[in-house]
Amino acid sequence: MLSHDKIERSVPLLIVLTIFTVAFGGLVEIVPLFFQKSTTTPLNNLVKPYDPVRLAGRDIYIREGCYNCHSQMIRPFRAETERYGHYSVAGEFVYDHPFQWGSKRTGPDLHRVGGRYSDQWHYTHLMNPRDVVPESNMPAYPWLDRPLKEPNIGAKMAALRAVGVPYTDKDIADAPKAVEGKTEIQALIAYLQGMGLALKQTR
Repeated sequence: MLSHDKIERSVPLLIVLTIFTVAFGGLVEIVPLFFQKSTTTPLNNLVKPYDPVRLAGRDIYIREGCYNCHSQMIRPFRAETERYGHYSVAGEFVYDHPFQWGSKRTGPDLHRVGGRYSDQWHYTHLMNPRDVVPESNMPAYPWLDRPLKEPNIGAKMAALRAVGVPYTDKDIADAPKAVEGKTEIQALIAYLQGMGLALKQTR
């Protein structure tokens, strides 16, 4: 029988047993979530897949590294819910691939930013944040005011359908036309304006 002394004196055995323990513990915590309805189905059927413009905006959000300073996960603490709104729940993220939860908050959490400000406010804020928030240390993004080029938007939606996002053939076929004539900043604002709305509708 293995004793603590034998395990601690054998580095290879200690490594193997540590890996086994961590892997087993992880599986016990993670696997049940794949079968829990609240983590695998859209919240109250109000969460919808991203439309082509919002999907393109999400790609811009990721490209510009917005997630480095803004989280999208409101934790169930009073200090957070009073500032940002209702805490985040798993059913709001079923169509996010990958999630943008994050843990770094140089800027505020954005999960409930949808509908909080006007499109014009967001436009001004992205062009020069200090025009609307004088104390902001966020950089300006003036180059986003340029035509949106998304030749592969249909292919992106088809790839997302392969991992479970319920896009129809028509959704995919109509995607290029939906983004036609848009600018990058319009797409990013559309993405921001759609954040966290499903749970707001249930309150």
